[in-house]
Formats: sequence, structure tokens, C-alpha cells
Amino acid sequence: MYAVVGCNECANMWLVTDPETSETAQCSRCGKTHRTAKLKRFFESEDRAAAREARSALLAKKRGDSAAFAEVDHVADLEAAVEDAGIADREYLEASGLDADAVDEAGERAEGGGGGSRSRTEVVRDAVDAVDDPTESAVVERAAEDGVPVEAAREILTRLARRGEVTESNGRYRVL
Repeated sequence: MYAVVGCNECANMWLVTDPETSETAQCSRCGKTHRTAKLKRFFESEDRAAAREARSALLAKKRGDSAAFAEVDHVADLEAAVEDAGIADREYLEASGLDADAVDEAGERAEGGGGGSRSRTEVVRDAVDAVDDPTESAVVERAAEDGVPVEAAREILTRLARRGEVTESNGRYRVL
């Protein structure tokens, strides 16, 4: 079960997993700890995607963008369209004269495929949680300190936001 709930301190909305069994939930924006039973539930669903979509609709309505939101396809449809757009990575690499298998192996090494080290994606996700003021520049700077190149950190942060693993609000990021 997923519930879209709101903070009475900062008006942030976020998803709570298993609201019936969790005693407390912490606001991802201001950090206030709430008793889950007392949180206002704006939407509940067994489906995480439906809860994410409902949260998005509520945020659009809150900002006065309901009409624009209604014109946009469902997140799942947009993700499928992105996956189907363009040519496949392997096809592009081979057409460019590169060995796609060698590129895959290099990517696995870069993403932390060996030695017990964290992947770049994990480093960026952890940086979002670790910094006090998670702006793009602060997250990228923290990830760079942990060995992720600046441009790669920016790209990974954008990709995480696009996939719905982190969210950005008022220039601040947080892990969902």
C-alpha cells in the first residue's frame, strides 16, 4: 500500500509505503517526523505508479498547472516512449565503429562492477541524502569528492530525476 501524504510544517507531499504498519514518517523536505496515523492522506493505492501519478497531479493542481498536466501522458507512457525513441545503444556504437561489448564492460567497471565499490549512480543518490542543502551544485560537488566526474554526476542526477528515483522541488533534490 502506498499513500500520498502531506507535511503540516512545509506543505511537502511525498509517498509513504505501508502507512497502516508504519508508526512514523519523516518529511523529506523539512525533516519533521510525523505520526503516520495522523498524516492527511490525499491518495492511497496498492500500485506505486498510481500513487506517483496522483502525487504529480496534486502538485500540478497546487501550482495551478492542472490543465498542462492533463495534456501530458501518464508517466509510464512517457517512459515507454523514451525507451522506444531513437536507435538502440548497441546499434549506434557498432555504426560508429566501436566494439559494443567492450563499451558494456567498461560501463560495468565505471558503474562499480568490481572490487566492492559503489557505482556512480549510488554515489550520486547517496550525495542527495548526504548534503544539507541538496541543490544540483551541492550534490554534484559531493559526488565529485567521491570520485564521480562533474558532468557524469549532473547526467546521473538528471537521469535519476527522469526515472522518478529522486525529485526536484524549488531547486532542491530528494530521494524517493
